Amino acid sequence: MKAWEKNIRRVVPYTPGEQPKEKNIIKLNTNENPYPPSPKVLAAKTELEQLRLYPDPAASDLVKEIAGYHNLNDNQVFVGVGSDDVLAMSFLTFFNSEKPIYFPDITYSFYDVWADLFKIPYETKALDDDFKLVAEDYYEENGGVIFPNPNAPTGLVVDIDFICDILEHNQDVVVIVDEAYIDFGGQSALSLIDRYENLLVVRTFSKSRSMAGIRIGYAMGNPALIKALNDVKYSYNSYTMNYPSIVLGVESIKDDIYFKETVAKVVATREWFEKELTRLGFTCLPSASNFVFASHGSVPAKVIFEQAKEAGIFVRYFDKPRINNFLRISIGTDEEMKQFVCFLEQLLNK
Repeated sequence: MKAWEKNIRRVVPYTPGEQPKEKNIIKLNTNENPYPPSPKVLAAKTELEQLRLYPDPAASDLVKEIAGYHNLNDNQVFVGVGSDDVLAMSFLTFFNSEKPIYFPDITYSFYDVWADLFKIPYETKALDDDFKLVAEDYYEENGGVIFPNPNAPTGLVVDIDFICDILEHNQDVVVIVDEAYIDFGGQSALSLIDRYENLLVVRTFSKSRSMAGIRIGYAMGNPALIKALNDVKYSYNSYTMNYPSIVLGVESIKDDIYFKETVAKVVATREWFEKELTRLGFTCLPSASNFVFASHGSVPAKVIFEQAKEAGIFVRYFDKPRINNFLRISIGTDEEMKQFVCFLEQLLNK
């Protein structure tokens, strides 16, 4: 190793879902929404001449629209470039104790990457035999808590009482509830932010609002948490949110009817698909998200994953302990899911 190489920070990076370049494939591996953004987003007028200027560092128009939608004050909302940016900034801002932070052992696999990158000690807490979080595992003294609700990749959701239990036992650290999928099922923790000043709720436009390509995420919490996030952001990169994202994000929030209709379509397709998988011999965890986590009784998940890929259908496979016989299958359009069911019927009948 050369001398200068010794000072390079080395981490094992997050591995995102494969982004195939081929055409005419069925892409069910990255939990993208199969429907386009709101017509108001598609019809929005962006003044491209404005691109010569720096965008508003506070993204004030978008913050105001999000705050109004959730009946919050502007100083209770922080926006970033996708929820990954918001979460990474939150790790950097709030998890600075020498004590380990806690998160589940089977969960969003970016958490341990950020902890390693920022040199934050952490401990993972095992899900139980039914892949559920165990509240008591988070009672011990720690440096912070984070978990998704619904969880990923399982799709399981916890109720408000569970979240209150975690908060009651962790009042001296920041607790982050990652709600990337909450619009597809379950009850948001947002109603608790006035009751618990250490609670941060994080959302994204990537899933339910069909805007993964524009990169908008946001956090909601008490003003002290939001100010701390902004202080770190302004010390790192003031202009994180670009001008088109601000404009298009505002238009998305304005079209609540389309948003709710799209979510309802995804949920209806998910429920139909779960029944079809059960008919074909799969076991499905009860999903509250825009994906299904399923395992077949006789055909290994890896075999289905590889065969599906050869047929032009991409799903997600995790070669990890306890979940290496499961597939995470994003919910596409009705037609896409019917084609996948037909593929499974043919595969299982061989």
